[in-house]
Amino acid sequence: MPMKYSTFMMPLHPPSRIPTETLQEDREAIILADKLGFSEAFVGEHVTDAAETVTSSLIFLATLANETKQIMLGTGTINMPNSHPAAVAAQVAMLDHLLKGRLIMGISPGGLMSDAEVFGNFGKDRNAMFVECINTVLKIWESEPPYNIEGKFWNISVEKTMIPEIGQGYIMKPYQKPHPAIVGTAVAPFSQGVAEMAKRGWYPISANFLMPEWVKTHWPKYVEGREAVGAKPQVADWRVAKSIFVADDEATAQRYAREAGGPYHFYFKQLVRKLVNGGRTNLFKSDPTMADSDITPEYVTNRLVLAGTVNSVVDQILAFREQVGDFGTLVYACHDWQDPKLAKRSMELFATEVMPRVNAAIGA
Repeated sequence: MPMKYSTFMMPLHPPSRIPTETLQEDREAIILADKLGFSEAFVGEHVTDAAETVTSSLIFLATLANETKQIMLGTGTINMPNSHPAAVAAQVAMLDHLLKGRLIMGISPGGLMSDAEVFGNFGKDRNAMFVECINTVLKIWESEPPYNIEGKFWNISVEKTMIPEIGQGYIMKPYQKPHPAIVGTAVAPFSQGVAEMAKRGWYPISANFLMPEWVKTHWPKYVEGREAVGAKPQVADWRVAKSIFVADDEATAQRYAREAGGPYHFYFKQLVRKLVNGGRTNLFKSDPTMADSDITPEYVTNRLVLAGTVNSVVDQILAFREQVGDFGTLVYACHDWQDPKLAKRSMELFATEVMPRVNAAIGA
């Protein structure tokens, strides 16, 4: 079965850029991905970050409903503890109808601590909030008013105010039955979250900022979770994200993808600062004894970005696959279009030349 290819954007732009422009650029990237045959596009969201200008992935994706034709659009992710479950249930259901089923629901506890603080859950058990929120959303979709769902963090009811004969009190159900596919980003080595997702029939995306040694640990956890509920794990269900840049010549590829001041270096400089400050240095270490001071943007960029001409990137993807194991979808991570011409050319070469050659090699 050929490996599919999709795209994921956080998206991260220099804070000096104007949101009007970055939002248009991010929309343009997904419209291009649709034309190039990418199977899916995932978009992240953050509220308190000048570098990440999509504040609601649901609103952003709604703007693409009539601009795209075949691509599945995914929230990447809805930060559940920062959201009310009734709002999530209603908004996801509406977008699923607008897209006529072209929606994937990506969910997470949210990783940006300033978002957690502004929404009042910094220092709280956000994993417990995450689980309660998604459980509540699913209960809303599978039940009828008055709901009466009681939790530790949220209580859902319309018992006092519902008027059934005119529809008041009813929360919309999704277009897809019973609901859109649910995915979660896997960022931890040996992630127990992957096993828990697998038990529930959800799908993991291994993050593009994780060392290959740790990406490799996700598939056994997925197998563990599927087998725990008597289900057969399918390689097609595993999505793996990578930062990739393809150019017509090697010098351009290495300059744009690796040099300080370039969009890929900028991305990892931002990410290293956020994750190291958040105590997640382990994500960037293949050797636990490595000093934190050695985790520089240069080190991470060189270890994690696949860059080069078509043939070179094909070889790097195949070597990466050899290292981590077989997976179903390669997720191309979007970065700031510092040079729009080069950024679009990379996507085009990736879709029209790299992936056909990768799949030919896998098939052979």
